[in-house]
Amino acid sequence: MNLPQPSRRHVLLAGAGGLAAAALPGTAHASGVVEPDIDSTAQWKARPPQGSVSLVGKRPTMIVVHHTVSANTSDVSRAQAHRHAHWVQDLHMDKNGWTDTGYHFLVSRGGWITEGRHRSLSTLRSGSDFVLGAHTAGRNGEGIGIANEGAYHDGAQPPRAQWEVLVTLCAYTCGQYGIAPSRIYGHKDFGDTLCPGVLHDKLPQLRSEVAASMG
Repeated sequence: MNLPQPSRRHVLLAGAGGLAAAALPGTAHASGVVEPDIDSTAQWKARPPQGSVSLVGKRPTMIVVHHTVSANTSDVSRAQAHRHAHWVQDLHMDKNGWTDTGYHFLVSRGGWITEGRHRSLSTLRSGSDFVLGAHTAGRNGEGIGIANEGAYHDGAQPPRAQWEVLVTLCAYTCGQYGIAPSRIYGHKDFGDTLCPGVLHDKLPQLRSEVAASMG
């Protein structure tokens, strides 16, 4: 008998103890949403920041969704997610002259999550503070920046694995920080940019699926 293959979201949550959390009390976080599997800057061997990484001193009040305008690769491996994280960090540090990666987290086309700016993961887990990023002018002290690998202009659509994991990461972030799913925005809401492409059109669906995921 051919059994259906689990989605990337189910694999990711199982790796983080998510399936166990459904059966065992006390394994989920206080928010009621299980922490997904996120590769830290140490795991993907990020460069050290070119200066200090600052904390905002409060909880964020929104999520801002981006795309990185990288190639829409068919390589869905974890190794590719790490290569993409390096590509973004090098671009932000070497070309933009920033301290570190501007985004807090990145979601690969294969559905792997990598920590962007250093300390983003530890502060997300604490749920009480967040790192000052460099992703949305005028909103960096308010929002968590989540960037999706790929370019989503001209009708390109995110792969299923990427979309599912974006939902999962947004749900966890909303739960940890007490952010309402209605406060998930796109980069273009706050500036003259096309980012995040078609993902902006899909924001109503994203908010709805995040709310459903949070119960």
